[in-house]
Amino acid sequence: MHQITGPLFGALCVLLVCATPVAAQTEAPAQPESPISAPHNPATDNAIAKRLRTILDELDGYDGVELTVESGVVTLTGETRDNTSLARLTQIVTRIDGVAAINNRLTTATGLEERLLPSVDRFIQRAAQTLASLPLIGVALISLLSIYLLGRVIGALPIWARIAPNTFIAGIYRQLVRLVFLIAGLVVALDILDATALLGSILGAAGVIGLAIGFAVRDTVENFIASIMLSIRQPFRPFDLVEIEGDVGKVVRLTSRATILISLDGNMIRVPNATVFKSRIVNFTSNPERRFTFSIDIDPTADMAGLRDRAQEQLASLPFVLDDPASDVWIDEKDGSDVELCFAAWIDQTKTSFARARGEAIRILRAMVQDEGALRPPPISRVYTMDDPQAAMHRNRVAAHDLAPEAIADLSITDTGALDRLAQADRDNADARDLLGRGQAQE
Repeated sequence: MHQITGPLFGALCVLLVCATPVAAQTEAPAQPESPISAPHNPATDNAIAKRLRTILDELDGYDGVELTVESGVVTLTGETRDNTSLARLTQIVTRIDGVAAINNRLTTATGLEERLLPSVDRFIQRAAQTLASLPLIGVALISLLSIYLLGRVIGALPIWARIAPNTFIAGIYRQLVRLVFLIAGLVVALDILDATALLGSILGAAGVIGLAIGFAVRDTVENFIASIMLSIRQPFRPFDLVEIEGDVGKVVRLTSRATILISLDGNMIRVPNATVFKSRIVNFTSNPERRFTFSIDIDPTADMAGLRDRAQEQLASLPFVLDDPASDVWIDEKDGSDVELCFAAWIDQTKTSFARARGEAIRILRAMVQDEGALRPPPISRVYTMDDPQAAMHRNRVAAHDLAPEAIADLSITDTGALDRLAQADRDNADARDLLGRGQAQE
């Protein structure tokens, strides 16, 4: 209430200042379309004065106006009802043929009765017109309501769900149909009331309000539009393993505001759809074949060519490595002086755990390089004497590390089953809000 009182008081002050009567002492020169004719004579002045008095007698609100005409100059004295009446009288005088200029000395009425009675009369007149128009207004309202209800019935038809890729787009179709019928009903109602000119003002005001709201909730509108685009383009599917803006997780669902992921640690991640739409999306699940890479530092003095060929054979012989695409091994330079052996191999991630396969390949290939004596020694070496008891412990530890390549660990996929169950449980609780279409083509 206090927030409204201040602006309302200021507006009343402005209205009072604007309503204060001010004598218009300035002369408003007439703007005839043709040059002023000369000379004037008393007969012409009398004709102008008679014409103006006849016009003022036929109009309301000019009883207190006096006028004289001398040499084509019309002098107006007295008072008018308000500023609108004063401006109207000035326009009338300028349209009289023979008027050279206007000497406007009119003032507006200051009496309470003179100012309020016309307003009361206008209010009573408009109230009477409204009462007389009630049947027509009722017909217009019934027409508007009927057309709007027809739009709701058409919007509820199942055809929108069949032509839309998902329930979200179907809902947008229904809202658009209802909006079109609402506008059509409004146009028909205004046409019945013969007030179609009001429609432009309504649409203009709605456009300004919509623009202001759009700027105020720009992020929300951006997310909504991005949701529409993502639901149409379908860059991923439920349970796909993706990376978005550095967040890696399985897709749970797509809502009208955010994309829900479940990270490999079991945490729920909400990424705004505007960010998803503009970001680089890495989908690890779209292609069942996935490549892993790693490198092992080797001794620069070793037989690098032979070591590379033997490592290539060893890597290709691993049971979880695919023959096509083929694996690869190459030698690369590291930090200018060091040398490393680089490995790359492909697996079928629908059958083999990516992380386990990569780790097992590192274990087996590192053991092979160590057996070849080509493993680069650490920067700091520890020297043991033969009788040092720690030497035997070191030899036993190295021997235990050199497991046979045939001892392949279990590489079945077990690390994502729990994530799939969590994602499915979340989808079961809010499946209606998912915008990812089941049968729609994926981008």
